[in-house]
Amino acid sequence: MKGNFRKILIGLVIVIVLAVIFMRGDQLQELAKTVQEGSPFFLILAVALQFGKYLTQGGQFVWCFKSVQARLRYTEGVKLVFGTFFVNTVAPSLNLAGTSLVVDDSAKRGVPAGKATGAALLMQLSIDTGFVIIMLIAFGVLTFTVGLQPGWLLLGLLAIALVGGLVTVMTLGGTKPQLVLKVLKPIERLVDKIAKRFHKGPIDPWAESTVESFSKAAGLMVKHPSVTARTFLFAILASSFELACFSMVGVSFGVHDIQALFCGYVVATLFAMISFTPQGVGVVEAAVLVAFTLFGIDQATGMAVIMVYRGIVFWLPFLIGAVMIQRTSAFKGSKKEGTKKDEEPKAGGKEEDDSKA
Repeated sequence: MKGNFRKILIGLVIVIVLAVIFMRGDQLQELAKTVQEGSPFFLILAVALQFGKYLTQGGQFVWCFKSVQARLRYTEGVKLVFGTFFVNTVAPSLNLAGTSLVVDDSAKRGVPAGKATGAALLMQLSIDTGFVIIMLIAFGVLTFTVGLQPGWLLLGLLAIALVGGLVTVMTLGGTKPQLVLKVLKPIERLVDKIAKRFHKGPIDPWAESTVESFSKAAGLMVKHPSVTARTFLFAILASSFELACFSMVGVSFGVHDIQALFCGYVVATLFAMISFTPQGVGVVEAAVLVAFTLFGIDQATGMAVIMVYRGIVFWLPFLIGAVMIQRTSAFKGSKKEGTKKDEEPKAGGKEEDDSKA
């Protein structure tokens, strides 16, 4: 039965991949033509730098789990990087849909849901924080050069609000769990009422269990600030790799304006993060073209840069993610780890460092 279910999941992944390729396959054809116009050396360097980001995020996942006193192998972390990208693409949700994959994958390895949720949220929080730091620097550059457009400022404030919301949830989960419980309880009662109308019994008291488990995970993060801080350092490094990737793509097509490249990257990432289309498909391209126009870059060059960049940061991880997601514990259905020794290492004991990134 498990084998049949796994085959169904694999079949579903294949169908999704084919559907995306069918809907956006025209971009692949245009991409192949556009790549030939750029400098091969800088394009290869751009791809290498982008892979540097993914490898860095693999190590980032490891430290996120360490911050909640759980273990994750580096190779598993890399799989989750691509797997969560795939899930976030097919289920746009401000890049939070991948949390469910992390929790399910962790459950198969014996990691409690509270710890897994805490690690997954910390991962997304650190990713967004790393980007926000670069975004604020770029907005400062814009302010003193071509000027900061009001629309960009509003989008930037939205990104800061999203990050601030995650910080608030994690802080309240560790310091004032009862307050979070008051917010979740009405939702639980509403779900119970809806279930009753369909002649279903009340759901399990998930509000208490969720708050309790997440509170413990948040508390562990606070108790190990140095470990938690490393996840943010990894995030800033990962964003730096991606910024370098965007810059190399621009240079390959003759764009050498550092301000334009810096701000083009921020606009591309910002719109991909807040858009409800899969990774901002269609929206990101238009936004970057507008940004490039402000710096005097012609439309043909701007289109070439954004098309190739999106090919590297969208199509490449999406196709790899379609393969990697099937190799995660969530799809394999096997329990490889998860002993109490792994979940709660002894105080003062030396924990094996799985991160080689």
